[in-house]
Amino acid sequence: MHSYDFTLILAFFALVLLPAPFIGRYLYRVMEGEKTWLSPVLQPVERLCYRIAGVDSNREQDWKTYSLALLAFTLISLLTLFAILMLQGSLPLNPQQLPGLEWTLAFNTAVSFVTNTNWQAYSGEAQMSYFSQMVGLGVQNFVSPAVGLAVLVVFCRGIARRSSNSVGNFWVDLTRATLYGLLPFCLVLALFLVWQGVPQTFLEYVTAHTIGGTDQVVPLGPAASQIAIKQLGTNGGGFFGVNSAHPFENPTAWSNLFEVASIILIPAALLFTFGHYVKDLRQSRALLACMLILFSVGLGGTLYAEHQPNPALAALPIEQSGSLEGKESRFGTTASALWAVTTTAASNGSVNAMHDSFSALGGMIPMFNMMLGEVIFGGVGAGLYGMLLFVLIAVFLAGLMIGRTPEYLGKKLEAREVRLLVATLLVMPVGALVLDALAGRLPGPASSVSNPGAHGFSQILYNYTSGAANNGSAFGGFGANTPYHNLMIGLAMLLGRFGYILPILAIAGSLAAKKRAPVGSNSFPTHGPLFVTLLTLTILLVGGLTFLPALALGPIAEHMTMFQGF
Repeated sequence: MHSYDFTLILAFFALVLLPAPFIGRYLYRVMEGEKTWLSPVLQPVERLCYRIAGVDSNREQDWKTYSLALLAFTLISLLTLFAILMLQGSLPLNPQQLPGLEWTLAFNTAVSFVTNTNWQAYSGEAQMSYFSQMVGLGVQNFVSPAVGLAVLVVFCRGIARRSSNSVGNFWVDLTRATLYGLLPFCLVLALFLVWQGVPQTFLEYVTAHTIGGTDQVVPLGPAASQIAIKQLGTNGGGFFGVNSAHPFENPTAWSNLFEVASIILIPAALLFTFGHYVKDLRQSRALLACMLILFSVGLGGTLYAEHQPNPALAALPIEQSGSLEGKESRFGTTASALWAVTTTAASNGSVNAMHDSFSALGGMIPMFNMMLGEVIFGGVGAGLYGMLLFVLIAVFLAGLMIGRTPEYLGKKLEAREVRLLVATLLVMPVGALVLDALAGRLPGPASSVSNPGAHGFSQILYNYTSGAANNGSAFGGFGANTPYHNLMIGLAMLLGRFGYILPILAIAGSLAAKKRAPVGSNSFPTHGPLFVTLLTLTILLVGGLTFLPALALGPIAEHMTMFQGF
């Protein structure tokens, strides 16, 4: 590693961590309807949205009504996007006259963007019109992370409120998260990306005559706006097929730095939003410490693995360094490793390198990040509410060890909450392992694997884990666009989304109805180094015990075979 590699890492952490407390405070004020510096401009727009939709912004909902509203909105979004993709050929803003998608691919894509996964079994510039990109995918890039933020806010209210049956209003939370939370940040980043050279146009594709004497079609489109929200909304769906490895999506070193920092900018800020809800910023700092420990260990491991020479070539009389195969050669191995760890620590599927070409251990760490449930910062809202589930599990374990009824911030955890917590622990094993086993066992789906042996197993495992974790990144050698994989990965994405959301809303409703006991000297502290250690070990143990056998058959076995020279 060189000095500029360390500069890149320091700049990344500075861009993420320094504004986090201020953005977190801002988002808290936004979601609770307090005045902000944008209120004079956006409040009239907010009230107009309520008037058009017939929403009473002063009327709150219980958790069941909130859940029904969320499910209804998701269903409408899914059907609308599915129709747009199927009818693409008859819709406007289609200068290349691209036809509609095959129905299983349209279903997979619709589920992908509605669940904030943004798994892409298609090539954007070859199969998506401008209308589909903007009105179909672009709209979901805003509202799907807004739904995640709304669910997080409900969870925070459940912990903070006392003896309350209401948890908020879904339509109000969705509107505020989109209007105040995502749009302003997206506008700033989109303008920055246009300045750096990312296209934002409705012109037809351009045919360029190359110095080799051939003609090359250069794709264009309204890319900057979608790239901005794909990063800030932890979506990850690229405008172009190769995502942020494309020079139009990621043209400069500055765009690379700001795009990768944008992935976890809002998730890091939401830690402080949570602290404002519970009136204790020490809880924010404890959760941040846990996330930074897990992130730093993953980043260090990936950097080490990717800078090592290939042991399979050790006997050859050549000088070796880390492999550049599949890496972003413009920015170096460190930039590719940093992006891979960041995008899988968050539920963001964008890539600037091909994870399929990473070393065995270098590809395993991003995979393991997703297996943990993407709680290392995670998606907008989704990462923190996933981490809070682990917090409750850690509190439950602590209660068992000291012989006390487990409680968190004055709210006692009883049998109902524990049962719901256990249900969430089954989401990733079912979505990743069960569906992965079926795909690997059946001869038709297994033919999508492009590599034999352990790496082929890693391809299947990675991609189904990505679907269940609502990440969207992929091991690129896997042929995902088949009817079977389109439907089954779609199922994994739905399970990974609502397998968490519905239990979380139920837990939030149950906690909100409880009285808050005073936190005294006998209460287990949840803000010190001891709890951070317990929480970190709980996350690693749950992930390790669940997925270690599968990892042993995939990347670990692949790593061991390299020492045999093949």
